Amino acid sequence: MARAARSVSSAQRAGDPRTPRQWVSWVEKKFRAARLCYGHGTDNPRDEAVFLVFRALGLPFECAPEVLDKPVSKARGERLAELTRRRIRERRPVAYLLQEAWFAGLPFHVDERVLIPRSPIAELILDRFAPWLPAGRARRILDIGTGSGCIAIACAHAFPKASVDAVDVSADALAVARKNVRMHRLQTRVRCLRSDIFSALGNRTYDIIVSNPPYVPARTWRKLPPEYAHEPRLALECGRDGFDVVRRLLAQAAGHLTPRGILVVEVGAGQRALMRAFPGLPFVWLEFERGGDGIFLLTRPDLAALNP
Repeated sequence: MARAARSVSSAQRAGDPRTPRQWVSWVEKKFRAARLCYGHGTDNPRDEAVFLVFRALGLPFECAPEVLDKPVSKARGERLAELTRRRIRERRPVAYLLQEAWFAGLPFHVDERVLIPRSPIAELILDRFAPWLPAGRARRILDIGTGSGCIAIACAHAFPKASVDAVDVSADALAVARKNVRMHRLQTRVRCLRSDIFSALGNRTYDIIVSNPPYVPARTWRKLPPEYAHEPRLALECGRDGFDVVRRLLAQAAGHLTPRGILVVEVGAGQRALMRAFPGLPFVWLEFERGGDGIFLLTRPDLAALNP
């Protein structure tokens, strides 16, 4: 704690942060000076500072303005300074430092066994996959590469009558997913299974198959900023062009979709490369009001034409 105490003392000399509002400004200033990389739930130092301060203090994001001007205790100030120091020194994303992330308006436990939730698919889930799913109807949903379980759990909230299978090849990731399923009290509707894509699912079919699979080419993965080295490589890097898993999804998904079922997959910056690799597929590239791209949608007939 000696280092943390010294950090607090220097912080007080530099600007005397005593309230949450002042701490946000102080942390933001430190982050800007450190030239960190963002992209794990925030995309700028201001939002990263807000997330760190609010959640470390247990404040809701929409708290009353007067709360931001109440004094922070010395112990909590020391913790804020220590977290800030670790974020800068270790280049560890704040979500891992706090072991908390938010997705589709819901909180999740995260640690370095899983990716930090950040997919634009959240917006699609909140819209209940409209207009692609008739009247928002879904009885069976499959999340492939579930990681923390965030997509599966968000789908269960969006479709209260649906059963959801959350699959992952990683036993470590499934341990985190199960913890989040328990936290959200969805054990009766969200089933976590260890499966290499469809291998453990038999002939089960789904109205929605959604996946945020690994899609980063090996060469690109080696050049990512240090923040990404804290995430499991298995969930990011995927072969020479990044499409090893995506190819298998495209080849096998039709057999696991209901007649009006849809497949939704994130490929990030690989959008153009995927279109070149599959010129005959009528990809629908989804647009998002809150930002994000590289997510396609295909129907069962689209996929059946590829794999007659």
